Amino acid sequence: MPTTDEIFDKVRQTLTDALGVDDDEVTSEATLIGDLGAESIDFLDIVFRLEKNFDIKIPRGELFPESIASADSSFVQDGVVTDEGLANIRNSMPYADVDKLAEDPKVENVQDLFTVNMMVRFLEAKLAN
Repeated sequence: MPTTDEIFDKVRQTLTDALGVDDDEVTSEATLIGDLGAESIDFLDIVFRLEKNFDIKIPRGELFPESIASADSSFVQDGVVTDEGLANIRNSMPYADVDKLAEDPKVENVQDLFTVNMMVRFLEAKLAN
């Protein structure tokens, strides 16, 4: 199994290729949308490239769940992710830093869960199985 640094290096290369960013922009804490400029269509390309680069299969929605803070009224109320919504995110994204979101659970902050470090942790878990 590759080391964390080896996984990070492959993730960095994947993101520089997919998003056209410089490799020094791809830090472990960089957010895919806010810092690296990823758009929804880019997420499909990133998953495809990760599958190829790591020789794994990532089922749709496994790395980037499509409705982690859906319009479900029990998950979001008045633009804020509820405790039930946070629990749902923790369940569907165990590799994400949900504690940071819990500090300021506005819906618009959900996109900040998608960090380079989150991807590395996901891949570590995936490759360990």
